Amino acid sequence: MDKVKIFLDEDEIPKKWYNINPDLPKPLSPPIDPKTREPVNPEVLMALFAKELVKQEVSTERFIDIPEEVREIYRLWRPSPLFRALNLEKELKTPARIYYKYEGVSPPGSHKPNTAVAQAYYNMKEGIERIATETGAGQWGSALAFGCQQMGLECQVYMVKISYDQKPFRALMMQAYGAGIVPSPSQQTEFGRKILEANPDSPGSLGIAISEAIEDAVTHDNTKYALGSVLNHVLLHQTVIGQETIKQFELIDDYPDVICGCIGGGSSFSGISWPFYYHKITGKAPKDTKIIAIEPTACPSVTKGKYMYDHGDTARMTPLLKMHTLGHEFVPAPIHAGGLRYHGMAPQVCLMADQGKIETRAYNQIDVFEAASLFVKTEGIIPAPEPSHAIKAAIDEALKCKETGEKKTILFLLCGHGHFDLAAFDAYYSRKLQPYEYPAEEVEKSMHKLKEIYPWIEDLPY
Repeated sequence: MDKVKIFLDEDEIPKKWYNINPDLPKPLSPPIDPKTREPVNPEVLMALFAKELVKQEVSTERFIDIPEEVREIYRLWRPSPLFRALNLEKELKTPARIYYKYEGVSPPGSHKPNTAVAQAYYNMKEGIERIATETGAGQWGSALAFGCQQMGLECQVYMVKISYDQKPFRALMMQAYGAGIVPSPSQQTEFGRKILEANPDSPGSLGIAISEAIEDAVTHDNTKYALGSVLNHVLLHQTVIGQETIKQFELIDDYPDVICGCIGGGSSFSGISWPFYYHKITGKAPKDTKIIAIEPTACPSVTKGKYMYDHGDTARMTPLLKMHTLGHEFVPAPIHAGGLRYHGMAPQVCLMADQGKIETRAYNQIDVFEAASLFVKTEGIIPAPEPSHAIKAAIDEALKCKETGEKKTILFLLCGHGHFDLAAFDAYYSRKLQPYEYPAEEVEKSMHKLKEIYPWIEDLPY
């Protein structure tokens, strides 16, 4: 009988994080200071982030030790289970084998604590007392609130307003973990007040919320900023996911032909796929695994965005990062996959896409929720809207196998449950969802505006 759940013992929790930087097909372009047009000195980043995190951000070490204090907290939910989606396979009548790594078993219900606990730990060790951050769907805010509680730190969260309104129980979860939370744009920061003055009904965006959180961090004593995705050190912490998954496939003598993961900022996708990429380039992989990153058509950062330098936030407080971008002033349509509504993308993911090492796709939210509903029907777990994009891709790949007769092994990352996203499922079942498609001309307008601000931006030698 085929196993449905593949478990590892607690002593199998990885002892090191995998850093893809030394194995990228070409070096990452450095963050740029728009005032000097030169690479940012890492010491400048230490005004925002804990020193050890900045060291990890620029590290070229392939493996970085996970502190025992962090691994001890990981034991609350790690190793997470790998599931065989047998009922989904039967429903699709596919010869493919479908597996999913499930990160919804963590206390906050997603993959985000893998980095939240680590970031809170390094801030605590540095003597920091308070962390400010932003959150889109609320998963990152919940996770950092949890991590800060574990480490005895205060936490202040700026939650994108449309998500704050759509998902009130996420806010309550953050409060239960002891965090302060406000909808963004807010009256608590100068930038938030500026946005509200121009547009009192602004739904907010991750770019705006990031600006508010950074302003909070730099205007309060003994406060640092924490980011839940995009940056190298965040993606690094998530690689415990893929490392565990490789061990779980070894237990059942199987290996994925295809890996599917959603991308908003890129952390969960990198967490599942980077260790497999390392397996491939070191000749350890028994198959030439295809890696697919999936995003929403309403926020198609990689599939429609331009690969160039841009700010990570709306107020232009961050350095310029080389990434696929829709423009830092992008305000997304109010789709329910709040964690995928970011204008940019992790530079590592963008480089891998640009170099053809990963494939990228975009789906509209109606098709995504159709796939999610089939998954609920067959597997019983209500998925978050974000990883439902990966479910859709896995189903598509399985249906291709049905046509060809190939018995491929398909893996996707279910990076969180959807227990706080039931309003989204209600909108789908009530046929109120819209298949938003972000127009290419809007991207061009944003790029034109960016070039007006920085006429030299395309001439940077990086």
